[in-house]
Amino acid sequence: MTTTTLVIPLAYLEGVHLAQLVEDFAELVGADRDVQDPAIVRLTPSPYPEDREAADSFAASTREDLLDRRLLDAQTVRNALGAFRADGDLSEEEALASHDVVIRTTDVDAWMRTLTALRLVIATRLGIVSDDDHDAEDDRYGIYDWLGYRLETVIQAADEVS
Repeated sequence: MTTTTLVIPLAYLEGVHLAQLVEDFAELVGADRDVQDPAIVRLTPSPYPEDREAADSFAASTREDLLDRRLLDAQTVRNALGAFRADGDLSEEEALASHDVVIRTTDVDAWMRTLTALRLVIATRLGIVSDDDHDAEDDRYGIYDWLGYRLETVIQAADEVS
């Protein structure tokens, strides 16, 4: 990449919601993580699904490092979203006003991993395993779709500066 930053425009309200999602995610994978939580299990897949002993051994030796990295990624994203706070009431104009989020190119991978991980967590909570499980008419899937849109926005911005 030749440029050192990407700029992603977000409506202020989008930024507030994304920041909250990232904070919630950081709490999920943070120090008090529950490794039995199905979302945590989905974030730490085993390369040995048919061999329970090998899967347990692999998880025991890699899970903590992987989750620590996911936490660092989330903190990187949250830091970039620092200006977005859910303080007080916003007028509609303020909520929809566009704000630029500046992402260092060195942080793009952390953004992509975090947005992807957030989608995995939401998919787990909604029971999405395949495309057939996704109901576009169900409002609960809106945030899942929106995160996919934002992930695509980051990928496109990264492609444009490389």
